[in-house]
Amino acid sequence: QVQLVESGGGLVQAGGSLRLSCTASGRFFRIYTMGWFRQAPAQQRELVATIGTRDSTYYADSVKGRFTISRDNAKNTVYLQMNSLKPEDTAVYYCNALLQNATIYSWGQGTQVTVSS
Repeated sequence: QVQLVESGGGLVQAGGSLRLSCTASGRFFRIYTMGWFRQAPAQQRELVATIGTRDSTYYADSVKGRFTISRDNAKNTVYLQMNSLKPEDTAVYYCNALLQNATIYSWGQGTQVTVSS
């Protein structure tokens, strides 16, 4: 079973930056689209960004121009660079692999991002 381990979250002031990392176990990381998701308290989990196997990217409108997703297949790792953070970005951030817009693996523990105003 593939394990997903997210890290890099923390407490930051509005306007600040954080870089999240997600490392996946297993041998097939490079063949899947990878996505970052987030879940704020009492809200549903939402898709934030994806990166395809050929580095095509998608961003939710709420983060476009502020967040950048990237991947390092040699390290089985996907990153999320988050700049100009806003209080509404506060959430637990998760990663997962995607196949035909459905997540593939069990969710990891996520990493908490808290943005203070």
